[in-house]
Amino acid sequence: MLNSNLLRKLDMQDLMVFIAVYDQSSVTEVSETLFVSQSTVSYSLKKLRTSFEDELFINTRAGMRPTYKATTMYGHVQKILESINLCHAGGQAFDPTSTAVTFNVCAPEYFEQLILPRLLKHFDRADLPVIVNVQKLETDIPADDLREGRLDLVICFGPHFHRAHKDFKTQMLLEDDLVCVFDKRSAPREPALSLHSFVERRHVFPTPWTSDTNMIDGWLARQAHKRQVIARANSYSAALKMITGTDFVVTLPRRVQKLLAPATVFGHCEAPSGLPGFTLDMQWNETSGQDNANTWFREQVVKVCAEQGLL
Repeated sequence: MLNSNLLRKLDMQDLMVFIAVYDQSSVTEVSETLFVSQSTVSYSLKKLRTSFEDELFINTRAGMRPTYKATTMYGHVQKILESINLCHAGGQAFDPTSTAVTFNVCAPEYFEQLILPRLLKHFDRADLPVIVNVQKLETDIPADDLREGRLDLVICFGPHFHRAHKDFKTQMLLEDDLVCVFDKRSAPREPALSLHSFVERRHVFPTPWTSDTNMIDGWLARQAHKRQVIARANSYSAALKMITGTDFVVTLPRRVQKLLAPATVFGHCEAPSGLPGFTLDMQWNETSGQDNANTWFREQVVKVCAEQGLL
């Protein structure tokens, strides 16, 4: 934060004028060096004097003589300009047009349904030689593969569904909740299922990642309830096919329901009150995070989420 609102009126040119006047002591020489008019130099000096509440330079026969405050400011202003130049230079950005690159990602089906298709279309439209290989998420994130560079990125669910690793960086991509989906002919009329109605129904369980436990059954266990799972599916699409023509229910992320369960075939209602939602998180190794290609890829994932209004 700035100590004074007056400082907000300054720009980079004003600071360049300050350094140039200090070094050259001549408004005329400064205007020639910076390729600006003398009136522009004078206007910058006026802004500087107002902002810093000091004369800064005294006009003498020998030229513009700095005040004590200007002398103490000089080194700081130099560092500001140097820092701005460093910000502009930044790190060497990854150029996906010049080098073919493959990214290895561990992710659940949720990522493949909602984010990856748009990501690949973006690469295709830009004619980028980018390949994305996805392996299925297991109970725990593959920490060793991430540390040793066999994986570039892990997409996982949160919060607290996977063991935390302090050496990994984490960024939340989006939030979602769960809804109950039925064959349209057997959908309940009520807008939300009660807990009793939920456990009374027979369930098809899609496995978006390989795990012995899941967010629904974990929550039911805390409520001292259990549901009847009559089938497990490898994908959301397969689970939806299994409930067609039945009174079975499948509980899906809301964004997946909107994407894969058309209203002409399926009905839906809210899940029992209290069933928690979840986040989709991105994790990467801090060392690989310094790789400009890895940084670029993560930025593309975030951009796709932002374009869809997921962030």
